[in-house]
Amino acid sequence: MTAMYVSEDGKEVKAGETGELWLKGPNVFKGYWRNEEATKNAIAPEGYFKTGDVGHQDDNHNFYITDRMKELIKWNGFQVAPAELEGLLLDSPLVQDVAVIGVHDEEQHTELPRAYIVPAEGHKPSEKLGEEIVAWLDERVAYYKKLRGGVRFIDEVPKSQAGKILRRILKGLAEEEGKKGKRQAKL
Repeated sequence: MTAMYVSEDGKEVKAGETGELWLKGPNVFKGYWRNEEATKNAIAPEGYFKTGDVGHQDDNHNFYITDRMKELIKWNGFQVAPAELEGLLLDSPLVQDVAVIGVHDEEQHTELPRAYIVPAEGHKPSEKLGEEIVAWLDERVAYYKKLRGGVRFIDEVPKSQAGKILRRILKGLAEEEGKKGKRQAKL
């Protein structure tokens, strides 16, 4: 079996760089039954299966999966992994739980990372707390990974029984906010 991480333009990335995981081998399926279009989108011409998983390999050839392609936020051509921002934000003493989604910005014609946060015990949701959280994260990420979509406070991050974040619920909430012009979410 062969595995590699590949950039958006279909080229293998170096160790430490992020890309989509592609797999090839006798145990990987050849395509979708009676669905040529889906097969064309999932299987590269060289026979590699495009998994949709995002990650990297280290110098010792260990592979790490950090997110899913469909969950990536695309800000002005840069890819931002919500799971990376969530992991960092969970290290903040101001945050108890968090989910990050991309929200579409009509003016900029791009997606903006937005954090839905359950504040840590002893911290009340406020504009000031939101600014403190944004400033805390800004010191730890590249300029294109900043929370340009802002912070919204919620009582609980919606999760499945398996503990997976239900981003579709937050996306619906963001759309509703956009229609009403609201600054805060209530969940």
